[in-house]
Amino acid sequence: MNNITENFDTWPEAVKSDLEKNEFNPNVGSDLVSETDRVRVWHLVLNPGERTPFHRHVLNYFWTCHTEGHARSYFEDGRVAEMRYAPGDTKHMDYAEGEYLLHCLENIGTTPLTFTTVEFKDSPNAALPLQD
Repeated sequence: MNNITENFDTWPEAVKSDLEKNEFNPNVGSDLVSETDRVRVWHLVLNPGERTPFHRHVLNYFWTCHTEGHARSYFEDGRVAEMRYAPGDTKHMDYAEGEYLLHCLENIGTTPLTFTTVEFKDSPNAALPLQD
Protein backbone atom coordinates (compact mmCIF):
# COMPACT_ATOMS: atom_id res chain seq x y z
CA MET A 1 0.00 0.00 0.00
CA ASN A 2 1.39 3.37 -0.96
CA ASN A 3 -1.29 6.07 -0.80
CA ILE A 4 -0.04 9.59 -1.55
CA THR A 5 -1.82 12.92 -1.10
CA GLU A 6 -0.49 16.47 -1.46
CA ASN A 7 -2.27 18.92 0.81
CA PHE A 8 -0.82 20.82 3.79
CA ASP A 9 -4.38 21.75 4.80
CA THR A 10 -5.08 18.19 5.93
CA TRP A 11 -2.01 18.05 8.20
CA PRO A 12 -2.58 18.11 11.98
CA GLU A 13 -1.40 21.39 13.52
CA ALA A 14 1.22 19.57 15.61
CA VAL A 15 2.79 18.17 12.43
CA LYS A 16 2.86 21.60 10.75
CA SER A 17 4.49 23.12 13.84
CA ASP A 18 7.03 20.31 14.05
CA LEU A 19 8.08 20.92 10.43
CA GLU A 20 8.98 24.53 11.24
CA LYS A 21 10.70 23.62 14.52
CA ASN A 22 12.87 20.81 13.12
CA GLU A 23 13.67 22.04 9.60
CA PHE A 24 17.40 21.34 10.11
CA ASN A 25 17.21 18.42 12.57
CA PRO A 26 19.97 15.94 11.57
CA ASN A 27 18.86 13.15 13.95
CA VAL A 28 17.49 10.57 11.53
CA GLY A 29 16.84 7.92 14.21
CA SER A 30 15.92 7.44 17.85
CA ASP A 31 19.42 6.47 18.93
CA LEU A 32 22.83 7.00 17.36
CA VAL A 33 24.43 3.62 18.11
CA SER A 34 27.74 4.08 16.29
CA GLU A 35 29.69 6.85 14.57
CA THR A 36 33.04 6.75 12.83
CA ASP A 37 34.75 9.07 10.38
CA ARG A 38 32.92 7.12 7.63
CA VAL A 39 29.39 6.33 8.92
CA ARG A 40 26.63 7.07 11.38
CA VAL A 41 24.47 4.11 12.41
CA TRP A 42 21.03 4.82 13.85
CA HIS A 43 18.28 2.71 15.38
CA LEU A 44 14.69 3.89 15.13
CA VAL A 45 11.91 2.37 17.21
CA LEU A 46 8.37 3.69 16.82
CA ASN A 47 5.56 2.27 18.92
CA PRO A 48 2.00 2.44 17.59
CA GLY A 49 0.86 6.07 17.50
CA GLU A 50 4.38 7.52 17.81
CA ARG A 51 5.90 9.90 15.27
CA THR A 52 9.51 10.94 14.72
CA PRO A 53 10.31 14.64 14.73
CA PHE A 54 10.90 16.04 11.26
CA HIS A 55 14.49 15.40 10.25
CA ARG A 56 16.70 16.31 7.31
CA HIS A 57 18.59 13.72 5.29
CA VAL A 58 21.61 15.21 3.50
CA LEU A 59 23.95 12.20 3.48
CA ASN A 60 23.65 9.17 1.24
CA TYR A 61 22.15 6.38 3.34
CA PHE A 62 20.13 3.21 3.48
CA TRP A 63 17.54 1.95 5.91
CA THR A 64 16.41 -1.59 6.71
CA CYS A 65 13.16 -2.44 8.45
CA HIS A 66 13.25 -5.24 11.03
CA THR A 67 9.52 -5.56 11.75
CA GLU A 68 6.21 -5.62 9.95
CA GLY A 69 4.10 -2.49 10.18
CA HIS A 70 2.19 0.41 8.68
CA ALA A 71 3.40 4.02 8.65
CA ARG A 72 2.64 7.48 7.33
CA SER A 73 5.29 9.96 6.19
CA TYR A 74 4.81 13.72 5.92
CA PHE A 75 7.16 15.49 3.49
CA GLU A 76 8.25 19.14 3.28
CA ASP A 77 6.54 19.55 -0.13
CA GLY A 78 3.12 18.65 1.30
CA ARG A 79 3.05 15.01 0.31
CA VAL A 80 1.66 12.47 2.74
CA ALA A 81 2.39 8.82 1.97
CA GLU A 82 1.30 5.63 3.70
CA MET A 83 3.47 2.55 3.46
CA ARG A 84 3.47 -1.04 4.66
CA TYR A 85 6.77 -2.51 5.78
CA ALA A 86 8.01 -6.09 6.09
CA PRO A 87 11.12 -7.44 7.79
CA GLY A 88 14.10 -7.00 5.47
CA ASP A 89 12.64 -4.13 3.44
CA THR A 90 15.60 -1.94 2.52
CA LYS A 91 15.92 1.30 0.57
CA HIS A 92 19.04 3.18 -0.55
CA MET A 93 18.96 6.97 -1.00
CA ASP A 94 21.56 9.20 -2.67
CA TYR A 95 21.69 13.00 -2.72
CA ALA A 96 23.63 15.29 -5.03
CA GLU A 97 25.29 18.37 -3.62
CA GLY A 98 22.63 20.66 -2.15
CA GLU A 99 19.88 18.02 -2.25
CA TYR A 100 18.10 16.74 0.86
CA LEU A 101 14.92 15.10 2.15
CA LEU A 102 12.91 16.60 5.01
CA HIS A 103 10.21 14.37 6.47
CA CYS A 104 8.82 12.59 9.52
CA LEU A 105 7.47 9.07 10.03
CA GLU A 106 4.39 8.09 12.06
CA ASN A 107 3.53 4.54 13.10
CA ILE A 108 -0.15 4.13 12.21
CA GLY A 109 -0.11 0.36 12.71
CA THR A 110 -0.70 -1.86 15.71
CA THR A 111 2.85 -3.17 16.17
CA PRO A 112 6.19 -1.46 16.89
CA LEU A 113 8.27 -0.46 13.85
CA THR A 114 12.03 -0.92 14.07
CA PHE A 115 14.60 0.32 11.55
CA THR A 116 18.36 0.61 11.21
CA THR A 117 19.68 3.54 9.15
CA VAL A 118 23.29 3.85 7.99
CA GLU A 119 24.47 7.27 6.76
CA PHE A 120 27.65 7.63 4.70
CA LYS A 121 29.79 10.65 5.61
CA ASP A 122 31.67 10.59 2.28
CA SER A 123 28.55 11.94 0.57
CA PRO A 124 28.45 15.06 -1.66
CA ASN A 125 26.95 17.03 1.27
CA ALA A 126 28.66 17.61 4.60
CA ALA A 127 27.13 15.93 7.64
CA LEU A 128 24.93 18.25 9.68
CA PRO A 129 26.05 18.72 13.30
CA LEU A 130 24.12 16.45 15.64
CA GLN A 131 21.60 17.82 18.13
CA ASP A 132 21.10 16.57 21.70
